[in-house]
Amino acid sequence: MNIHNQTIDLGNGREITIETGKLAKQAHGSVVVRSGDTMLLATIVSSHEAMDVDFLPLTVDYREKYAAAGRFPGGFFKREARPSDTEVLVMRLVDRALRPMFPEDYHAGTQVMIQLMSADKEVLPDSLAGLAASAAIAVSDVPFDGPISEVRVARVNGEFIINPLRSELEIADMDIMVAGTLDSIVMVEGEMKEVSESEMVDAIEAAHVAIKLQCEAQNELAKKVGTFDNKRVYSHETHDDALRSRIHSDLYPKFYEAGKTGASKEERKSRFAELKQSFMESMDEADLAEKGGLASAYIKEAQKKAVRDLILNEGLRLDGRRTTDIRSIWTEVDYLPGCHGSSIFTRGETQSLTTLTLGTKLDEQLIDGALVRKNEKFLLHYNFPPFSTGEERPLRGTSRREVGHGNLALRALKPVLPPVEVCPYTIRLVSEILESNGSSSMATVCAGTLALLDGGVQIKAPVSGIAMGLITDQDSGKYAILSDILGDEDHLGDMDFKVTGTADGITACQMDIKIKGLSFDQLREALEQARVGRHHIREAMLTEISEPREDYKPHAPRIVTIEVPGDSIGAIIGPGGKIIQEIQADTQTTISIEDVDGKGIVEIAASDKAAIDAALTRIKQIAFPPTVEIGEEYEGKVKTIMPYGAFVEVMPGQDGLLHVSELDWKRIDNVEDVLKEGEMVKFKVVGRDPKTGKIKLSRKALLPKPEGYVERPPRQDRGDRGDRGDRGDRGRRDRDDRGDRPRGDRGPRPEGRGEQGENL
Repeated sequence: MNIHNQTIDLGNGREITIETGKLAKQAHGSVVVRSGDTMLLATIVSSHEAMDVDFLPLTVDYREKYAAAGRFPGGFFKREARPSDTEVLVMRLVDRALRPMFPEDYHAGTQVMIQLMSADKEVLPDSLAGLAASAAIAVSDVPFDGPISEVRVARVNGEFIINPLRSELEIADMDIMVAGTLDSIVMVEGEMKEVSESEMVDAIEAAHVAIKLQCEAQNELAKKVGTFDNKRVYSHETHDDALRSRIHSDLYPKFYEAGKTGASKEERKSRFAELKQSFMESMDEADLAEKGGLASAYIKEAQKKAVRDLILNEGLRLDGRRTTDIRSIWTEVDYLPGCHGSSIFTRGETQSLTTLTLGTKLDEQLIDGALVRKNEKFLLHYNFPPFSTGEERPLRGTSRREVGHGNLALRALKPVLPPVEVCPYTIRLVSEILESNGSSSMATVCAGTLALLDGGVQIKAPVSGIAMGLITDQDSGKYAILSDILGDEDHLGDMDFKVTGTADGITACQMDIKIKGLSFDQLREALEQARVGRHHIREAMLTEISEPREDYKPHAPRIVTIEVPGDSIGAIIGPGGKIIQEIQADTQTTISIEDVDGKGIVEIAASDKAAIDAALTRIKQIAFPPTVEIGEEYEGKVKTIMPYGAFVEVMPGQDGLLHVSELDWKRIDNVEDVLKEGEMVKFKVVGRDPKTGKIKLSRKALLPKPEGYVERPPRQDRGDRGDRGDRGDRGRRDRDDRGDRPRGDRGPRPEGRGEQGENL
């Protein structure tokens, strides 16, 4: 084996090693990246034949093997199946960093696979996934304008840490994933606790220093392997310069003028389609049959350049806005009366209808991954149906894009949620995108804030979001930063930069760069323009509702939490959950209980306050049992009926015996003639059994004594029965008198008996 290694020093005694030549040698490139005990295997395979498409058909997969952490997968089949949301999010992080770095004219089917093979409890694998993927490409012959690398940067106690340990990340106030090349940044995504724009840029700069070291290490490894200057030769596009020039001359000025009209999305789409159709009809049939595909690509190219030049030259955008203008905004809350909170946020031609649902601890989502097993109290789901863009297509489950956009909105709102002590609910927001023309994820953030306010959730501050764009001309050096971008501007632009935050700072961001050479000065300018636009959007959306409602909706569940002694948890639950299930059924509540540091935390939820009070009383009686007083009157449920009486619940967890003789003043032959299991009965505590301590009850003590009733004297008052030997004719024969009776006098043995001692 021809094995090569490269080491990267992270500082603080930590290293990353990249190894190639040992595993997966039939892949076009493969590496194993290791940090601590975390090991990732990354491979790339790229077809030598181009696909009949005008884009790069790239697939990035990331999977975490449960065996890496010494765990069994959950579920019936006990094997890894469809990717989890966590894995999908890592795939997106890597894909967004790699895709812009492949040549635009490379159209071969390409698959990058990253697999977690060994896990370290402290070393996070997603920090290494981008490095592993790029290193696999670096040691292959696949053309690539990299290398790139990704690192996580966190701020802990005011200091930036590259690829922090899991324990360090838990106390960080910034968590950002940054991808870049030797020269520039290509991708940013992260969350933070209301930090300033300058602090975020400082974090990105710190990350870029580490990224450059990792890119240099990949180049050194590629030189050892021999692939640094030895990439495959390909030809995936054939061009007709004369046709391209003809289309540019004919259509570019028409597209330029059409872009000035400030029309709606559908009107622009129709106008551009007419111009394209007119040119295609002008081509003769032979040329159209042979070069129709090229013509379509050149028309799209001319349209893109015309729109970009219109922005750069005149500062005018497709919908008539200037570069810093925000589209019109209208909002509405409490739109859906059956929900616990709801809102509509509409900005231009983008609209989100978001709902809030409040649940109990039992509604928490169990995250059961290879590395993490936990319960999540805040969920945000984003749905993007085809009708939102006027399209017809079948639904095929939740897309990677929907998972990613929902996660970005979740990260934006999570820092402002109230603590559990203030809001014990499990919170679910669902954003239904009903119209889309740019930045529906930011509409989700705004609509989510409004739904929380409408539902009475006491968030720390409202959060708004904005999507920024960038148009550049590399030759002239001109550039324009666009606020609140359209869908078309996203496709034809050079940057998609989403920023969310409160009045005091940024809570989340996501940036994708499609060009090389974005400077930090341009980044700072974009962030400042985003800050102004973000505040404008926040002020506009808060005209509908600016503060959380004082109370939750009347039909929202009410939750009361009580702390009980840890040793009472078992008594509250009961054998097989019998007691807690009975309390829930009787009071129509939902109850959960967990052991936290030796203390029991009980959560009671119901829409009816009286139901909560009833459940709370019964739980307190178990956890803090009062003393059962002899002579006091109580009411309890009949638990079990026996021939000799009934066992009745005096207090939760404490039963007493109501003897058949204590049911009534008259004689009762059958207990069930008086009592039924499950019914409530009033009784008086009359004593305790001195031997067992069991509580003795009486029902008849609460009933009026019948007229003429003669109470039977106690057994000990019926005469002296102690001398049982002097009983007259009834007295027993003295046992000594039996000695003279022969055993044979008993008569013959009955049939069926054998000799003595034998049982036939």
